[in-house]
Amino acid sequence: MIEAVRAAGIDRLWEHQARAAEHALDGDSVIVATGTASGKSLSYLAPVLSDVLDGSEAPNGRGATALYLAPTKALAADQRRAVAELAKPLGKAVRPAVFDGDTPFEEREWVRLFANYVLTNPDMLHRGILPAHARWSSFLRALRYVVIDECHTYRGVFGSHVAQVIRRLRRVCARYGSDPVFLLSSATAADPGEAAARLTGHRAVEITEDTSPRGEVVFALWEPPLTNLEGERGAPVRRTATAETADLLTDLALQGVRTVAFVRSRRGAELISLIAQDRLSSVPAPRTSRALAPGEAPDDGADGNDGDDGDGTGGPGGTGGTSGPGGGGRVSLASRIAAYRGGYLPEERRALERALHSGELLGLAATNALELGIDISGLDAVLITGYPGTRASLWQQAGRAGRAGQGALAILVARDEPLDTYLVHHPDSLFRTPVETTVLDPHNPYVLAPHLCAAAAEIPLTEDDFALFGPETAALLGKLEQRKLLRRRGTAWHWTRKERAADLTDIRGSGGKPVQIVEADTGRLLGTVDAAAAHTTVHDGAVHLHQGRTYVVRHFDLEDSAALVDEASPPWTTMARDTTSLAILETEAEVPWGDARLCYGSVEVTNQVVSYLRRRLMTGEVLGETKLDLPPRTLRTRAVWWTVTEDQLDAARINPEILAGSLHAAEHASIGILPLFATCDRWDIGGVSIAQHPDTLLPTVFVYDGQPGGAGFAERAFHTARAWLTATRDAIAACDCEAGCPSCIQSPKCGNANDPLHKRGAIRLLTQLLSAAP
Repeated sequence: MIEAVRAAGIDRLWEHQARAAEHALDGDSVIVATGTASGKSLSYLAPVLSDVLDGSEAPNGRGATALYLAPTKALAADQRRAVAELAKPLGKAVRPAVFDGDTPFEEREWVRLFANYVLTNPDMLHRGILPAHARWSSFLRALRYVVIDECHTYRGVFGSHVAQVIRRLRRVCARYGSDPVFLLSSATAADPGEAAARLTGHRAVEITEDTSPRGEVVFALWEPPLTNLEGERGAPVRRTATAETADLLTDLALQGVRTVAFVRSRRGAELISLIAQDRLSSVPAPRTSRALAPGEAPDDGADGNDGDDGDGTGGPGGTGGTSGPGGGGRVSLASRIAAYRGGYLPEERRALERALHSGELLGLAATNALELGIDISGLDAVLITGYPGTRASLWQQAGRAGRAGQGALAILVARDEPLDTYLVHHPDSLFRTPVETTVLDPHNPYVLAPHLCAAAAEIPLTEDDFALFGPETAALLGKLEQRKLLRRRGTAWHWTRKERAADLTDIRGSGGKPVQIVEADTGRLLGTVDAAAAHTTVHDGAVHLHQGRTYVVRHFDLEDSAALVDEASPPWTTMARDTTSLAILETEAEVPWGDARLCYGSVEVTNQVVSYLRRRLMTGEVLGETKLDLPPRTLRTRAVWWTVTEDQLDAARINPEILAGSLHAAEHASIGILPLFATCDRWDIGGVSIAQHPDTLLPTVFVYDGQPGGAGFAERAFHTARAWLTATRDAIAACDCEAGCPSCIQSPKCGNANDPLHKRGAIRLLTQLLSAAP
């Protein structure tokens, strides 16, 4: 193994790599939480492949096996390439194979019987491997290591689900007599050992000191300029982050700078690639392309054109192709720009990954599906379109550039919303603040219950399993018996239904079967969208982008989970509007703030998409509103809320005319700022404000988790409420606008068209609330 590492051009490991390998070989679980491109892969590959190589001498050729878990298929495919390259000098002793939803059926049997380094994802482990553990018995019996890559991505409800899937894996391994060592890698994280323990149920040795050399990264915070346009309620409008990023990607491509632009929405990724392709379509590729010198930054010449912001859907039709006659036989730069996002078909994703890896692509607009440790050597620049929700993700994305040790450029392009505006004006919040603690709760009953059913279907549950699954297990088993999901026979609980227990839950929390997007005239499957997002993105009349083409939804079939679309090029985008109501089920904690009350507990949220807006593509001007008839959806979750009294309203000079607007503005801004204090994105949480809530009989503002049973975000908000609401007030007060804008109190997902809002009232109200905060 040492010779194989040397053959890869590595004479000596960095100190943190050596320490990780030493602990792994000693049988200790380890978490390596160091910077991007610090060689975390080799930290676990060296010990894992060494033991797999030794195990190949067993009579069955598989005396030791390893399981690698990645949060995305792209990362697993990339890691398989890396393993195969490193293990090339070892002959056929190391046999890596990807086992996921894209693996052809005829290959799966070979993987089960012969592969000794299997790369998969938590979804496939949950649905494919654990329910069929008897067929995997020879692999599981020899399982020596479980590698969990990019483990900081397992947060919130998704992380809680993955934690229970891992506990089920440990239980099945014990059945076959194995007790694997867990090796975890993470971006720099707060308290990584504790995060590893919550995820795996095992204590892990922390390795956090990064001893690898680093190239210089020039990091720019970029705020788009104000335009002459007016938005909702006459608010000033900044040029969109999508348009700015498309300009930057265009300029960098013209200079031959290899760039990835990260975008939070699938639509934004499509739109940025479209705009950049359109602007580059008339430009022939240069005969040579020059990479940035270490520390060198490219020109910043944005050309001033407007584009859509990616919050709605839609975009200009057509893409740039190859250059025509007179192009000297050279391919146009436009064909070297592409988009990458979830929802593509497997063959489309693999082709894009190969093109990026080979350098055939010069620029890529991608969602965070490409954020994780894919080895894209030679990238010179990274554009980050909007704060990605956590500092861990920000540094993960920025770290994609300069992976070969050369200097690099990273630019955070601020979106027109409170958190982004706050960060570009308070850079210490990014550069001098530690990354977040990973928030997950494996004992959330909404998460644990379906996994107890899945575990019982794998091997009947007994009281010996209670310690593994947590203190809620005994009570939940009784409830599952009452619901006739499990049946107790003697000392064990059994799954007795015909359907698969693993199908009770979708671990990514998308809330049901994905909706298929089908071309109406041809029946061709274009892609999929998560069930949770379907009501807002593929309703009747919605504009949908896919690989540079624009479609309009003809019909959204709720029963068959399908959206029929027609290709079209409308000059508008669409944006859904919804209404939300909330009822308090249980108050679990309450703290007095003077006469005010800060509370945390269980709530039921009812949401219904009621209409959609059509907005002009380039300016965002509202062209009209169309009603929709979609059923309401209910969510039982956790929330943090605060109430104020009439005396406090009088002290803050809040009269009845501005009360609703003041509460609404405070709610919007607090949702926008919460990702600074909890490991979440503003799209993971929701809010409601009401001048007299029927359960509290007082003016009340709620912020709730957008996942069944809660995700830990509202609880974090409750425990950091003083700092969180202080930052909220400061962000509103620091904004230069007169009466409120997207940078402070307007929300891109408001169901009430950002009406009413009162900026000065919100500042006075929050100041009064905070004056008595303990």
